[in-house]
Amino acid sequence: MKVFIFLIALVITACVPQPKSIHQVDIENNSSETINNLSQVRIGLDILLEEKLDLIRNKSIALVTNHSGLDKNGVPNYKRLMTQKNVKLKIIFSPEHGLFGEAADGEKVNYNGQLNTLPPVASLYGSNRKPKKEQLEGVDVIIYDIQDVGARFYTYITTLGQIMEVASNQGIQIMILDRPNPITGIKVEGPILDLNNRSYVGYYPIPIRYGLTIGELAKMIIGEKWIEATPELIIVPMLGWQRGHWMDEINIKWVNPSPNIPDLETAIVYPGMCLFEATNINEGRGTKKPFKRFGAPWINKQKLSIQLNNLNLAGVVFKPISYIPVDIKGVANNPKYENQVCNGIEIIITNRNDFNSINTALSILSIISKEYPDTFEINKSRMKKLWGKDNLLDSLHSNEVFDKSIDSFNDASIKYHLYD
Repeated sequence: MKVFIFLIALVITACVPQPKSIHQVDIENNSSETINNLSQVRIGLDILLEEKLDLIRNKSIALVTNHSGLDKNGVPNYKRLMTQKNVKLKIIFSPEHGLFGEAADGEKVNYNGQLNTLPPVASLYGSNRKPKKEQLEGVDVIIYDIQDVGARFYTYITTLGQIMEVASNQGIQIMILDRPNPITGIKVEGPILDLNNRSYVGYYPIPIRYGLTIGELAKMIIGEKWIEATPELIIVPMLGWQRGHWMDEINIKWVNPSPNIPDLETAIVYPGMCLFEATNINEGRGTKKPFKRFGAPWINKQKLSIQLNNLNLAGVVFKPISYIPVDIKGVANNPKYENQVCNGIEIIITNRNDFNSINTALSILSIISKEYPDTFEINKSRMKKLWGKDNLLDSLHSNEVFDKSIDSFNDASIKYHLYD
């Protein structure tokens, strides 16, 4: 009889779904699963070249781009434009990280005419952040074609605004070749930037995760008068993209938009985890998993992982790890705690639709600030620029984790939507 009851218990246990351990989730998330039935999306660049060349025919072009400006076959936009009849590509401007994505975060870039096979190339992240007047002499249209990640402090969108200001002042059209927001155009997270904290890593009064494409953001910049002068704007929209699309659900190949955003999952955690740049915690730079892990020599990783998992945050679990950040040229120059053992956490997303990067980052910072009050440090000046407001410390110790004006932003931004 005891054996019979034992066998029944085994059957019942086998039939009842068991909770997954962190390690099971980790294995499943790193499995190579092929995604079928990708939605077919045509980006602005391909539509311009295949259907709307009249917009640039017989015109002199300035192109703002980098390594992410590829057509559907992986050919750089500048190569395509250079082969078009009756189109003159006069100059190429590159943003932070350089034309080829070769420079690390904050690293200044200057080409000084050494790219002999291309038209003149000028960096907008070197001695100048805006094109010089003489560089745009004779230019009819400035084309902007860069893959964004959907986070306010990604400096490509600051370059966008500054290019728009210059274009307006010189009477030049600006054309946006639209590309997907890789982390969807649905979710909006974080506080809206207070313009008293305006900087190169925060140029507009928008949330950290703002849920727009570049074309939509450009429309909103002009419509809300966020820059001093407004140019004539032409947007070449995508076809087939929907607001709920993640980048791996469409046929557009992933290209690292910058050295420390190597994959889509990193882009998903980035809006919240970038806040760690303003602390004395290593944010994963100097490793193969930037922003997906964090740590410091003085953290008790086991205790912290238990505390974080006990919060039952939506769509995420936390795994204790140790790692050693190293200097990686062009990716991570002099990372925090270089060549030291950092004890910390790896972030594992279990449901990206439920995951909230801002709430997750604030929960982590709140626990660390309480556990290590004499060791944990925040660079207040840097944090104001990233967080966008002066109240991060208040947010860490209260239930109010983001600005309630997100609702008003959503109401204002919807009229600039180009896609359903």
